[in-house]
Amino acid sequence: MRLRIAELRDEVLRHDALYYQEDAPELSDADYDVLRRELVALETEHPGLLTSDSPTQRVGALPAEGFDTAPHRSPMLSLDNAMNADEMRAFEVRVSKLLEHPDGESSSIDFVAEPKLDGSGIELIYAKGVFVQGLTRGDGQTGEDVTVNLRHVPSIPERLAAEDPPEIASVRGEIVLPLAAFESLNASRVGRELKPFENPRNAAAGSLRQIHDIDFERLGSLEFRGYSLAEGCPAELDRQSQILDLLGRWGFIISPEIETCHGVEEAIRFHEQLLSARGDLPVEIDGTVFKVDRIDQQETMGTLARAPRWAIAFKFPPEQAETVLEDIEVQVGRTGALTPVARLRPVRVGGVTVSNASLHNQDEIERKDIRIGDWIMIQRAGDVIPQVVRVRLDRRHESVAEGRRLVRRALPSQCPVCDSPTVRLEGEAVTRCANLDCPAQLKNNLRHLAGRSALDVDGLGEKLVDQLVEAGLVTRLSDVFALDEDSLSGLERMGAKSAANLIAALERARETTLPRLLFALGIRHVGQTVAELLADRFGTLAEMLAARPEEVAAIEGIGPTIAESVSRFMADPSNREELARFGELGLVLAAPEEKPSGEDVPPQSLDGLIFVLTGTLSRPRGEVKNSIEAAGGKVTGTVSRKTHYVVAGEDPGSKARKAADLGVEILDETGLNALIAGE
Repeated sequence: MRLRIAELRDEVLRHDALYYQEDAPELSDADYDVLRRELVALETEHPGLLTSDSPTQRVGALPAEGFDTAPHRSPMLSLDNAMNADEMRAFEVRVSKLLEHPDGESSSIDFVAEPKLDGSGIELIYAKGVFVQGLTRGDGQTGEDVTVNLRHVPSIPERLAAEDPPEIASVRGEIVLPLAAFESLNASRVGRELKPFENPRNAAAGSLRQIHDIDFERLGSLEFRGYSLAEGCPAELDRQSQILDLLGRWGFIISPEIETCHGVEEAIRFHEQLLSARGDLPVEIDGTVFKVDRIDQQETMGTLARAPRWAIAFKFPPEQAETVLEDIEVQVGRTGALTPVARLRPVRVGGVTVSNASLHNQDEIERKDIRIGDWIMIQRAGDVIPQVVRVRLDRRHESVAEGRRLVRRALPSQCPVCDSPTVRLEGEAVTRCANLDCPAQLKNNLRHLAGRSALDVDGLGEKLVDQLVEAGLVTRLSDVFALDEDSLSGLERMGAKSAANLIAALERARETTLPRLLFALGIRHVGQTVAELLADRFGTLAEMLAARPEEVAAIEGIGPTIAESVSRFMADPSNREELARFGELGLVLAAPEEKPSGEDVPPQSLDGLIFVLTGTLSRPRGEVKNSIEAAGGKVTGTVSRKTHYVVAGEDPGSKARKAADLGVEILDETGLNALIAGE
């Protein structure tokens, strides 16, 4: 369970970064929601495994490199989603219970309905009515300071149209690119032989993150629409609808479709009407946002870690269109995954011309019986990722019907990029290239190797990695340790001091530990925890390379899938050659510490004791857990008769009650510290 939670956290964090930082999502909203919901469910079921750095405890992603950052005046939260009318009705039931409305009185709740704008969330700060700062959403706590770029957005007033403006006003809203401006910008780019923007959302988000060679035409085409006032609300206003009216009077654009709905059924009808009118709107939207109108009711309901309880986003279903599948090609992704891609007869869907779509894996091709020449139904899942919904069997030509062999063909046994053998682990749907140095995944592998939890190469960031690979200075992973100041001097913006600093950082990184190296290699399913388990069992890299698959599988906490992944990686000749070259280039692994024995063994005060953590502790749970395990104890997520101690912080809840019922001793943090110290 611990490993599954760790895998889910890694995946959610990666997709958060792709969506919020790189404006290049790989998953549909629905698929992303499945990942996040599974993680939330597991953390709820096993609260002892919940940590403060889990992506479920924050909004968005960390700010991108290259920008100054600043904290938000108050957290910029995300919204929970409703995907259909029943989920919307369930939201209304939750609202009624939180407001202690008896059954039958839910119609007394007023909801403000606003189009869910498909853009980038922004906070604008006004001091005495003057615009002083603009921040992206970032991770919800801290955002990128993009004030300079926002000053070129015509719809952001430099001064509020208010006779007596508040001392500080925090205006929240969305930066969007109107469809007419999107078409005009793309026509201009095509005329200049530049790549057109994929969609309005990415074009809008990318314009805010321009640092060099700023496109002022694009910034001038953007539009800011306000939707909330997080600070500076006059005391006499007591409804969300009144706040929107105030923002309009101050000079902000407010979506004209906004209405107040009385009860959930009226809200659902509004959503359906907005969906039917979607194609005629000047900006892209992907749903309706409903907020409880009364501010006092919002305050009564409060918020969760990442979303308010009093608001929800009712998402639109994806738009669909028909086209012809003209070919199937195979691409190798940044993680080595081989993905079959459908090449389509270009078709307009969801405001974008689509000419290819992911088929995900071989199982998906077989399940949907997809064949070249078929008429297929496609949609932009979450209005972002094109995907094949189904084959139009009623339109299948006889010649296509004979193409059953195509459905049965496996993905290639050799990587189409580097010609190395491909593997498909038992229980997985994805076929992968296992070559550490495959050019298709080299940049991703190098960024991972340089990460803080891996070899920790200070200064080797994303842009420098791109330069090193594109300039041919790094063609295999170990090349990073062959760099010198002369070779770096030819790179853009790489001065003598920067080159010297990087070489010094690489010199420090040459001395590392086996767990860090195993994690740095990016072996499928090997995170920090698994790397520690492997290092504890085998001790040296030589022993690791000589380990038999059954030896790896026998380690407690490592299942057959992880064991197969590790064994395949270590058996691959190209990977073994690369590991040998790391050593030739000076990579040195610290000798494992000898475990003390006999009288030299320090007292393990918690040896064999089982602990459960509950409530809000003064330190992150991961730190408390590490302290217990370092002293020989074990931390589990469930209270039982086998539990020796429950460590309770503030608001401990049902676990403390169960401990009391079972007669399990309950400690506060002071008591735990004393126990660890042997007092």
